[in-house]
Amino acid sequence: MPLRSFGRRTARPGAAGLLTLAALTGAGSAHAGTATAQALPAGCSGTSPITCHYAVSPGTYDVTVSVGGTSAGQTEMWAEARRLMLPATRTNAGATATYSFTVNVRQPEGQPTGQGGTGNPGLDIRFSGTAPQVSAVSVKPASQPLVAYLAGDSTVCDQPAAPYTGWGQMITTAVLPGAAIANYADSGESSGSFLSNSALFPTLLAKVRANDPVFIQFGHNDKQTSASAYRSNLTSMITQVRGKGGVPVLVTPPVRRLFDGNRLTPTALHVNGLGVDLPAQMRAVGAAQGVPVIDLTAQSKTLIESLGPTASAQLYLRSSVDGVTDNTHFSQYGATRIDDLVLQSIRGQHLPLASYLR
Repeated sequence: MPLRSFGRRTARPGAAGLLTLAALTGAGSAHAGTATAQALPAGCSGTSPITCHYAVSPGTYDVTVSVGGTSAGQTEMWAEARRLMLPATRTNAGATATYSFTVNVRQPEGQPTGQGGTGNPGLDIRFSGTAPQVSAVSVKPASQPLVAYLAGDSTVCDQPAAPYTGWGQMITTAVLPGAAIANYADSGESSGSFLSNSALFPTLLAKVRANDPVFIQFGHNDKQTSASAYRSNLTSMITQVRGKGGVPVLVTPPVRRLFDGNRLTPTALHVNGLGVDLPAQMRAVGAAQGVPVIDLTAQSKTLIESLGPTASAQLYLRSSVDGVTDNTHFSQYGATRIDDLVLQSIRGQHLPLASYLR
């Protein structure tokens, strides 16, 4: 698939508390192995990858970076726990391109319960690629950004280690500055466990402001959840988000790659062990509550069945490529394909995040 298009953006002028481009340019270590050493921005070190760390408090920050430098480069930018902000971008020798993002910073990084590690306090940025180049970095607190919150499970969350990748880690490439993704999804969570864990829904809810969208995807781990309990859990989240002025959005779970011939099985389509068709129940709650529904089950079913049992494997984890076979969790490529489906629905339904998408 083609990469999303990124326009060049101009860094905003400095203000009180701003780590300006000038302040962060030329104060770090130099690239090794170049005829003319190029200094890295302050807080950055290494060559491939280049890692940068800024001791900021949890919150949301506007980040502007200039990639490129004295030699030709190809650079990707990742923030915090493997959130892709800038896909592979080429620059010619002596040229730079400037991009801006709004980044949510949380401690612990990644999954809110600390699965996979707690990361480092502050903001971490990693520039990777075949020849990463970065000449400037600016970080300042964001002023009243739109924050889109994600509530979900391991197919959504910030997975700390490759090859596992949640779609919430890839959707960040599509979001313009002024809006941020706050990914509170957590591995192994059902609708009930997410609702009751103080590190998850209650913590997310406390931060929601007027018009912030909250995307709610559960089903993979509701294997023994009754229809009434599932509907009650979803309805409770909807009511509480609305009480804060937020905009709840239900997302039916993406399919598992479990085929019977050329068609996905009921288990793949999230008919659980009690015979409950969870996506159907979520659609019904959405209709009853007047809440937008992104039917990711139907969208991903169409995608996976169109690819068939063999070609669809690349969206998930394969032993030959990833060292593990897993027909539930996504590869980086698969997470990108799934988040494209989510983005299609956000745009098509004109949800609050739509005006902030590239």
